[in-house]
Amino acid sequence: MTAAPLMTLTWTDHVTGRPGFLVVDRLVRGVSSGGLRMRPGCTLEEVAGLARGMTMKEALHYNPEGRYIPLGGAKGGIDCDPQDPAAYGLLVRYLRAMRPYIESFWTTGEDLGLSQDLVDRAAAEAGLVSSIQAVYPLLDDEAAARKRLADAFAVEVDGIGLDELVGGCGVAESVLAALDRAGTPYAGTRVAVQGLGTMGGATARFLARAGLRIVAVADVKGTIANPDGLDVDALLAARDAYGTVDRGVLRPDDRELPGDAWLSADAEVLVPAAVSYAIDTANQHGIKARWIVEAANMPVLADAERLLAARGITVLPDVVVNSGTNAWWWWTLFGDIGADADEAFAHTRRSMRALIDRTLARAQADGTTPRAAAHAIVTDRLPVIAERFGWYR
Repeated sequence: MTAAPLMTLTWTDHVTGRPGFLVVDRLVRGVSSGGLRMRPGCTLEEVAGLARGMTMKEALHYNPEGRYIPLGGAKGGIDCDPQDPAAYGLLVRYLRAMRPYIESFWTTGEDLGLSQDLVDRAAAEAGLVSSIQAVYPLLDDEAAARKRLADAFAVEVDGIGLDELVGGCGVAESVLAALDRAGTPYAGTRVAVQGLGTMGGATARFLARAGLRIVAVADVKGTIANPDGLDVDALLAARDAYGTVDRGVLRPDDRELPGDAWLSADAEVLVPAAVSYAIDTANQHGIKARWIVEAANMPVLADAERLLAARGITVLPDVVVNSGTNAWWWWTLFGDIGADADEAFAHTRRSMRALIDRTLARAQADGTTPRAAAHAIVTDRLPVIAERFGWYR
């Protein structure tokens, strides 16, 4: 995949002067899919990389027997701290400016720094029917599909929304599939997680319940560590809306360490689940883990990944690992699954395990990395999707 994106757009807010971006990498059946992130320092280059990743995620989940048919890839980004008092107004103005694209060919939703509730509220204020309304003409029964998705978003498990859990379920299953292929037992396997927001928190929850030991988690205040294992449920219950843990719930033997201490934790698995570009050539030296599982988008820089591979450390790529949330939206909307937690988790686990197994098997056969293997799988699938459904670049 080397062609330039179909569309690249930079927008400047007339009130704050802050920039926003939209990159449409590809269209399939005239529509693309990709979330909207808000973070200080967000760049056009970053958004373009994320849009290309969305094209790959969509293609990787193509199932000729399923109702969900892949879309193209896109991404939006806003350069602003989501906790800035001006952030919400900026979000509304951005969505108002992007309204023609959202109405016609860009389906979007929550991403780093933005919750789906916030996106939905701002989209309504911007005059949009929905942040995913561009896909509605592709549905067999729009009313039934929209109700099914709304019902799914209303489902809670232990007080947590299904939409907040399903992505972490996919990440956790990716970890478990890798351990199974290596013959590594779950019990005693140690995990360090960067970020305890939606994706990181759900991943920690599912891995802890599978018997793995979460020995370190990091948020904006620093790293919380315990070699005997953290009380994940207590930490999750003490988070604020941004994934920051109230330190008042820590036990006497829990330790508070610097923010980057999760990188060098004595753990077999690292899960970067917060920000892009978290692991670079300088800090990769301290990593002791055997696997890095990319729950965040683009957390490992390419040069760092090459050095990690030379040290025998496997990076499971974001385009595979964190693709479950996007796929769940479409499985539900198109009717492959219903608005049911057990069905959603079972379908996610089956799909993610098959995808990880296929990726690792391809990497082994080709003598390459899982990321290169995922690219090879996508390269094989894109002509099939293009021939069957139409491909615009």
